[in-house]
Amino acid sequence: MAVEIGDEAPDFELPDQHGTPVKLSSFRGTKNVVLVFYPLAFSPVCSGELCALREEFPEVNRDDVELLTVSVDSMFSHRAWADAENFQFSLLADFWPHGAVAKQYGVFDEARGLATRGTFVIDKTGVVRWSVVNPIPQARDIADYQKALSELA
Repeated sequence: MAVEIGDEAPDFELPDQHGTPVKLSSFRGTKNVVLVFYPLAFSPVCSGELCALREEFPEVNRDDVELLTVSVDSMFSHRAWADAENFQFSLLADFWPHGAVAKQYGVFDEARGLATRGTFVIDKTGVVRWSVVNPIPQARDIADYQKALSELA
């Protein structure tokens, strides 16, 4: 079952594409977090979604917003992908235990061994204020993230 709106977001710590640990609770009190789960680096729909975040999501540059993207890929795959696509936001590796954070959020596809397309907007107090979970082949609309963030202001 996916995390519900109004729930406290489950805390986690995962390495980013540089091996730096990123802890969700470290943003409490200072930043709203847009937490984006995606199936696999380098895949067509995921590439389209993350490139759109790079190009069409200026909120990532705000002082009060943190964009965290998560997949079951390794830190090394994320580093290669970030370098190839010039992603400046965090790509977090939910590699081992395999998909543990995606499972906490209820967006892990056990049969395929990867995350579905789940996005959670978490406010500065650590509470989930908006979410969407799409099937693996269906891309999400960044305008929805932007609207959810604007409602937190």
